[in-house]
Amino acid sequence: MNDVIRFGILIAACSAAGLLAVWSNRLSARIRVPAPAIFLVAAAIVSDLFPALQRIPVITVQRVVTIMLIVLLFEGGMHIGWRRFRTASGAVIWLGVAGTALTTAGMAILAHWVFGFGWRPALLLGVALAPTDPAVVFSVLGRREVVGRSGTLLEGESGANDPVGIAAMAAILAAGTGGWSAAGAGFAQFALQMAVGAAIGVAGAYLLSLIMRRLPLPSGSLYPLQTLLAAGAIYGVATMARGSGFLAVFIAGILVGDLRAPYKLEIERFHASLASLAEIVAFTVLGLTVSLTDLGDNNAWLIGLGLAALLALLVRPILVGMAVLPIAMTNGERLFVMWAGLKGAVPILLGTYIVSAGVPDAHRLYEIVVVVVAFSVIVQGGLIPAVAHRVHVPMRTIEPEPWALAMRFREQPTGLRHYHIHPGSPADGSTIADLDLGEDSWISMINRGGGLVSIRGNAVLHAGDEVLLLTDPDSDADPAPLFMKPDS
Repeated sequence: MNDVIRFGILIAACSAAGLLAVWSNRLSARIRVPAPAIFLVAAAIVSDLFPALQRIPVITVQRVVTIMLIVLLFEGGMHIGWRRFRTASGAVIWLGVAGTALTTAGMAILAHWVFGFGWRPALLLGVALAPTDPAVVFSVLGRREVVGRSGTLLEGESGANDPVGIAAMAAILAAGTGGWSAAGAGFAQFALQMAVGAAIGVAGAYLLSLIMRRLPLPSGSLYPLQTLLAAGAIYGVATMARGSGFLAVFIAGILVGDLRAPYKLEIERFHASLASLAEIVAFTVLGLTVSLTDLGDNNAWLIGLGLAALLALLVRPILVGMAVLPIAMTNGERLFVMWAGLKGAVPILLGTYIVSAGVPDAHRLYEIVVVVVAFSVIVQGGLIPAVAHRVHVPMRTIEPEPWALAMRFREQPTGLRHYHIHPGSPADGSTIADLDLGEDSWISMINRGGGLVSIRGNAVLHAGDEVLLLTDPDSDADPAPLFMKPDS
């Protein structure tokens, strides 16, 4: 009976901690400290108060965070969707790969020249600190969403450079301390992981799209669970095939993001909620591996702050600025992308790989990575709204919409379309009568700020409006460009 009581106390304590984490977003908005930083620091404090929590095996931490990243990357890919990704695919791939490589090289050189690290530990630090975190960026923004190309680019970069960074770390650790032959083998392994991961991601998305559209399930509640398990299967197959499971999951999410399938709205809401939980769990578990009292040893905190400042003020602005030069963007968007490369769970996960590989001075390297991530989330993240305002990057506030009006159909409503009006699109500022919809399309519903707008010819459409459109299923007309900015 005592075991039952102890287990009940454990469940109550974990649930209470979870509720506090969920409510922390309100605290985050008040004190202007991003929620992920609160999870990380709070968990580190608790682990110092209860040292037994620090004895969680590092392999357990890696496995838990890996599962959380599968959830985050799949949901992140679905949030972007193929339609948005296609408009910036070249820029995302270029920044995700070239930007990551340049950041890795820049950080490795500074760690070697400024702080005296050997080339191998310096390179490990560079690889660990290169990936960015989309969950942190959008947690920082709260209910505000970056509008336009820069938002898509930041989300896409973070989703792309996480698999790149993880694969690069695995290749470097596998190569060991060998010479050029080992380096060549490591590069070949990295290229193989990327190629296999991409291929399995595409194949997995194709198979999942067929299952989502053609395999009926007995209950609507099973459809979100089906996509979650499919994401895990895609990761597992890619990993077994020596590919990047993270890249496979991210690509699969992108390719099914815009898919019209039964219960798609429920699937998206389920994954969004699960991603929020995954962020909390990832930062909390990683925070338990950190001892605040040990950060002062070997000047880890001082080196971490120095590297964090160099990364934020020198390395990313210069090297990522060079990477985005070929990309068509406004100067404000360019500056915002240079500043908003926030670090998050993946760099700390890569730090645990360094520890588990038994690299000399691994714990010091890990502590440095944690300090850099904390600086990035708190300082860089805290300044993101001010930077966006300063460089005139448009943002829109997403107000909570707790009430929904819905209709269910047994067959796919092929003539029903849903759009958001983008700023600068042909529909922005146009009346319904003047909008060139043709004879085969009709606006049936407009949602503006959580309220319905009367459908009249003289009704003026505005950026941010949600529009429900009926079209003739036999028509080849595509009304989507009317609601999108020409260069988006």
